[in-house]
Amino acid sequence: MELKEVSRKNNVNIWKRVASDLERPSRLLREVNLTRLNRYCKANDVVVVPGKVLSMGLLDKKITIAAYKFSKSALIKIKESGSSAISIYDLAKKNPKGSKVRIIG
Repeated sequence: MELKEVSRKNNVNIWKRVASDLERPSRLLREVNLTRLNRYCKANDVVVVPGKVLSMGLLDKKITIAAYKFSKSALIKIKESGSSAISIYDLAKKNPKGSKVRIIG
């Protein structure tokens, strides 16, 4: 399911914004370290990173992270912290209204 289609179907702008960010050239996609996610997220938050999640830092909260890509070491650290890592498209299917979802990056 396309993100723009989900946005139009549910009249929600968050997926349209994420889709436009992902349409940029890959060298301009956002890169976010776990340190930033740990600093700006609360426990049980759901965040979207329209780019790549990198492994610098640690997570001490359980959060759900949806991103375009994850580094291998970031995935390991996310699993060790008890958090979950999913793709943006899976999150859009699970939460088409985009309620309580934050964009980080």
